[in-house]
Amino acid sequence: MILYSHPFSSYCQKAIIALYENDTPYEARLLSDGESMAALEAIWPRRQFPVLEDGGRVIPEATSIIEHLAVHHPGPVALIPSDPAAAVEVRMMDRIFDNHVSSAQQRIIYNAIRPEAERDARIDSEARTALDQIYPWLDARVAGREWATDYGFSLADCAAAPALFYADWTHAIPDDLIHLKTYRARLLARPSMARAVDEARPYRDYFPLGAPDRD
Repeated sequence: MILYSHPFSSYCQKAIIALYENDTPYEARLLSDGESMAALEAIWPRRQFPVLEDGGRVIPEATSIIEHLAVHHPGPVALIPSDPAAAVEVRMMDRIFDNHVSSAQQRIIYNAIRPEAERDARIDSEARTALDQIYPWLDARVAGREWATDYGFSLADCAAAPALFYADWTHAIPDDLIHLKTYRARLLARPSMARAVDEARPYRDYFPLGAPDRD
């Protein structure tokens, strides 16, 4: 298998965590130059990443990659529950972390990297409001839980780890949301996420709001 990715990308980290959880062998194709991006474009014209190439199959999108791995390369850590009801909950939380945490966080980042004259204060304000709305909900959600659902470490936590990692840099989780902050800390202590974070350290200068020296 070949994973087209970059270690500093949150969605790439999501897929990489799943691969590391089960020690799944793969070749990492680092998207760092024109040649590697041309190779990606040849199989996925949108040029968004991560993309997994596996035996002639091309699988874009981190969630779909993790679903593919669960079917075709299962390991001891089952990231998708076999119980249908539990799987629905895991997939719901996966979408919440992607759509309501990562998406809002990235809107702030994309706005920040525009030329100053082209930045839109409304985008920044709306995205920060979205995070302010979802943070308390998530805090209540993870209270009393080790992971995002009662099922155990899952697809949902693969999504949560990079989402909360970068979101807290971009728009800090309030100190009083102790359940969410401790959940983020547990995610960062997970060996698969800790490895992904360490591999991304050389690229922290890419972070446009000033790369934190913590985490």
